[in-house]
Amino acid sequence: MHVLATAGHVDHGKSTLVRALTGMEPDRWAEERRRGMTIDLGFAWTTLGSGRTVAFVDVPGHERFVPNMLAGIGPVPAALLVVAADEGWMPQSAEHLAALAALDVRHGLLVVTRSDLADPGPATAQALAEIAATSLGQVPAVAVSGLTGAGLDNLRAAIDDLVDALPPPSLDEPVRLWIDRAFTVKGAGTVVTGTLGAGVLRVGDELALGDSVVRIRGLQSLGRSADSVEAVARVAVNLRGTPRDDVSRGDALLTPGRFRPTELIDVRVHGDPTAALPSTMTLHAGSAAVPVRVRPLGDDTARLRLARPLPLRIGDRALLRDPGLHHVAGGVTVLDVVPPGLQRRGAAAARAATLSKLDGHPDLAGELARRHLIRAADLAAMGVPLPDEAGPAFRSPTPASPKPVAGPGGAPGHDARSPSVVTPVVNDWYADPSFWASLLDRLPTEVAAYLKEHPLEPGMPLDALRHRLALPDRALVTALLRPPLSTRNGRVATAVAGPPAELVALVERAFDGLSPFAAPEAHALTELGLGPRQLAAAARTGLVLQLAPQVVLAAGAVEQAAQVLATLPQPFTLSEARRALDTTRRVAVPFLELLDRRGITQRLPDDRRQLRP
Repeated sequence: MHVLATAGHVDHGKSTLVRALTGMEPDRWAEERRRGMTIDLGFAWTTLGSGRTVAFVDVPGHERFVPNMLAGIGPVPAALLVVAADEGWMPQSAEHLAALAALDVRHGLLVVTRSDLADPGPATAQALAEIAATSLGQVPAVAVSGLTGAGLDNLRAAIDDLVDALPPPSLDEPVRLWIDRAFTVKGAGTVVTGTLGAGVLRVGDELALGDSVVRIRGLQSLGRSADSVEAVARVAVNLRGTPRDDVSRGDALLTPGRFRPTELIDVRVHGDPTAALPSTMTLHAGSAAVPVRVRPLGDDTARLRLARPLPLRIGDRALLRDPGLHHVAGGVTVLDVVPPGLQRRGAAAARAATLSKLDGHPDLAGELARRHLIRAADLAAMGVPLPDEAGPAFRSPTPASPKPVAGPGGAPGHDARSPSVVTPVVNDWYADPSFWASLLDRLPTEVAAYLKEHPLEPGMPLDALRHRLALPDRALVTALLRPPLSTRNGRVATAVAGPPAELVALVERAFDGLSPFAAPEAHALTELGLGPRQLAAAARTGLVLQLAPQVVLAAGAVEQAAQVLATLPQPFTLSEARRALDTTRRVAVPFLELLDRRGITQRLPDDRRQLRP
């Protein structure tokens, strides 16, 4: 199926034309037929001589119903611009053409109606000149009479040629069905309609609708039920268990997780200079019309704050209109759907400079360069194609190829900067290559600085390092670690980190003059400045053997004790061991228990001990 919209001044014969082409009545309401003009959107379809089906979105021409018209043409790729031969180019002709140009519609056909009432030549010439100055460019023109049927065969042939030129739809794209009608069918429930521009809808699919997830109960296209509908198509969707009051024109059915509703966007304006725009306007996107506040940034770039969030992506086209002046200010191309704040002095000027280089074509390399770090799901929701969708965009470092470092014993390491096809650096996080390389350089320096400030700690807490590097996820810190740095018990340190020289000196003074198995008194340790933290650090780095909170022996005591106890008759008692070691009971009891745990001695049922073989 192909979908076309009509456009043109009120009472120029758009509905009559659609009726003549399709044999169907596009005006849905009795009020429309009574007044002889389209008030809301109408729909009809026909089969062309080629066998292809074309559906028409018949839009109102009256100025008061321009928002309804924009809701109809917003999602449609091509249009029939209708001009009456007896009236020629009119104000709504110009506004509808401006709307088509603003939405970057590039495929169209001029239809000059009422050719039985006046010579179509002058109206055709003027309309073609007006159209040629827009994105539609040079378009074919056909003169017809809806009353007599003259020219309708030529029009059908021209429509066939028009649909031949339309780009093929993308069936792999996520669904974004802008809702243009919502109503209730007895026995079925809520039904919504719209133009499916990309993707596929299937019965049973779950779709996002605002903050809710809804399920498709049934589908219809061209008046027939279907199990699935492919783009491009007019489609009616029966939603299971969704109250009618929860749905309205301007809402959208979305593939879950593939769009990011946003209230703040940066755009390029194609039309009036941004400095001339009023501060409050209406943004028309898809079938939605939302009030926005406009903040000019550059000559043709601006920030728009939306009154309610819309599911927009980078590269989307929309339209800015001043409803008070009935004026289409121009089209907009969405450049950013997650723009940075502008609180700092000079931020707006810097942002304008950045936006001046963007063209609305999202690319992974550019987004990473601006954002440094971002999750794959966020990129996809912004409309940025990932490598598996659009081929490799650039080459970048990956965790599998870390920076050259000296391994244990001075062996060469591997290279974190060796290029490979871009992949997430960890889990679903993508990183800008230059930013990631700077983190690789900073991390050892940050750890070293922390350990210098806190020499007694076993390493830098992982979260402290994450905050220092301003990273949002601990997994990113872990992915950056390279030998000799490693994590243990939630801290980052070098595997060969030795004790501080000041601590070594204090320990040497504490044991100065003592026998090998004598423990310094608690008060002596305190006077030297060896408190609980210092003793724990000394034990962790192998300077002392800690038997109890304030009972420590010199390093090497275990090996020496094994040699001494080997000279005793086996088995031996606690007292015999204490005398052989020339120490106190305060030391001997926990020391022998330590030797038991390490498997050097074995305690017997009668409380005597013996050395294990």
